[in-house]
Amino acid sequence: MNGAATGTPAGVQLKSAAFRGEREASWRELEGLVARIEKAGVGALTSRELGRLPSLYRAALSSLSVARAISLDRNVLEYLEALCGRAYLAVYGTRRHLREALADFFVRRFPRAVRAHAGQVAVAAALLVLGVVTGHALTSADAERFYAFVDPAYAQGRGPASSTESLREVLYSDKGAAGLLQTFAMFLFQHNARIGLAAFTVGFAGGVPTALLLFSNGLVLGAFGALYRGRGLGLDFWAWVLPHGVIELTAVVLCGAAGLAIGQGLLFPGREERLAGLARRGREAGVVALGAVALFFAAALVEGIFRQLVHAVPVRYAMALGSAGVLFAYLATSGRERP
Repeated sequence: MNGAATGTPAGVQLKSAAFRGEREASWRELEGLVARIEKAGVGALTSRELGRLPSLYRAALSSLSVARAISLDRNVLEYLEALCGRAYLAVYGTRRHLREALADFFVRRFPRAVRAHAGQVAVAAALLVLGVVTGHALTSADAERFYAFVDPAYAQGRGPASSTESLREVLYSDKGAAGLLQTFAMFLFQHNARIGLAAFTVGFAGGVPTALLLFSNGLVLGAFGALYRGRGLGLDFWAWVLPHGVIELTAVVLCGAAGLAIGQGLLFPGREERLAGLARRGREAGVVALGAVALFFAAALVEGIFRQLVHAVPVRYAMALGSAGVLFAYLATSGRERP
């Protein structure tokens, strides 16, 4: 096309032709590399080509900036804008397979985030344990306090008025109580998952509701422990709870720690601007909460399969100790950089 047909002055066309002639080879090289990445990923490039990619991208950005400054013809501008956009995704937004993204999250990002919030995890765990001890002590002193700590829907008909045999039946029977056991197991999972995620989300209220949720959840567990202990079933009850509870309560603690971290950022921003600090802490705490959701799922599997099939108390305790050891080793060591 000539200048009259395109509406572009002849002088600009000549300037564009000279500009393009000097730089087009690098544009074409970048375009070829980007096309191969889009088709087969970064693995399609050699180490030399990977080294060339950033410099070619920066050169294209420079060309686009110059083209805009000297008002070159629209075809060159549109070509460079499209090329730079594709190259940006190739350089900074390289696509990964879902399997690789999940592996990176669970092998590195999640355990590192947990260790980075070790202080908040310790505080959250202390609040939960304090609730358990308090609920157990108060209910042991007066069994009627059980109703003050445990919602009737959560109790599922159990309480101080229940017979010892009915309490035992829930823990061991394969017959009449099987349906009740499964119902209570699902309710327990939903309750703890709801408490955990709520503890994370209310962290924006300064962390105080998070602390109260952790403490109250401990009160419920302690009250149940006291109820069963009063009937001589304390060891049986904890053997029933801990195989899945080690994982599930760890998830509750992690959600609580994430909520406390957000509350800390709100109340004590330090040298950061408050909103910027909250945004950063929210992203970091979100990794902890997201990993905790996966732990809730793992606990549900143990709760729905292992505990329904295995009734031997020693085996249940062995499962609880084993899951605690594996979980601690994973969170304490996974994702550490090797010297």
